[in-house]
Amino acid sequence: MTREQYILATQQNNLPRIENPQLYPVGIYGWRKRCLYFFVLLLLVTMIVNLAMTIWILKVMNFTVDGMGNLRVTKKGIRLEGISEFLLPLYVKEIHSRKDSPLVLQSDRNVTVNARNHMGQLTGQLTVGADAVEAQCKRFEVRASEGEKVLFSADEDEIIIGADRLKVTGTEGAVFGHSVETPHIRAEPSQDLKLESPTRSLIMEAPRGVQVSAAVGDLKATCRKELHLQSTEGEIFLNADIIRLGNLPMGSFSSSPASSSTLQQTIYELCVCPNGKLYLSPAGAGSTCQSSSNVCLWS
Repeated sequence: MTREQYILATQQNNLPRIENPQLYPVGIYGWRKRCLYFFVLLLLVTMIVNLAMTIWILKVMNFTVDGMGNLRVTKKGIRLEGISEFLLPLYVKEIHSRKDSPLVLQSDRNVTVNARNHMGQLTGQLTVGADAVEAQCKRFEVRASEGEKVLFSADEDEIIIGADRLKVTGTEGAVFGHSVETPHIRAEPSQDLKLESPTRSLIMEAPRGVQVSAAVGDLKATCRKELHLQSTEGEIFLNADIIRLGNLPMGSFSSSPASSSTLQQTIYELCVCPNGKLYLSPAGAGSTCQSSSNVCLWS
């Protein structure tokens, strides 16, 4: 026996023994026990209600592995089907519709598309409203379906129409406030072409010539005052089977000498050469065109 065992055995023998020991119960009893059961039951009911609400929300919102409702999460991005409403700004890089359906953007007031640079400054804006469609940018272009040919472009300096033909169907035609440069002006088949300036002059200029042609109709030039045909360096060429000068005044020639009270007047004849040139010859008692035929030879 060791020393420690001997000491413990000696101490136990010396302790006084209690004949009727009092026992104290260990645990929760009474109202504490009832409160604990009540809180446990309440927690269990709360968990069941939360689980039921979670299942109901998943069912109503149509949560699946791929996404929520009409919203599907794919490898290329987010796919949204059906009609959707956005109450706050939407920031995306690209918006595509399905191949078999169009893309519709609808708003009760207007639809505005903004483009900004890396500093957040506005560089382009397209607004579709109830009264007008407005585009604000440095250059506006409309391209063909192939994307190569520019049909219409506009900037601060000029407006370019790249279509093969510009057609104006309005009853009042087209009104230009300033000059117009074009290589060809043509009316529709069986329609009249009219160039008019109601209160000012109409000027047509070209460095290499201006050609006015009427293939199957008449060409009329009417003015209120004088009609001037002038060629500074060349000639005026009239090519037709018959050339008429209507409403010309007719003069009379008198061989008697003019009196002092009568104003002397010289009358000329208009002669035509075989090559079509015109010249004036002083009128006499008879026609002087035959006698002055040498003028045609000299010219």
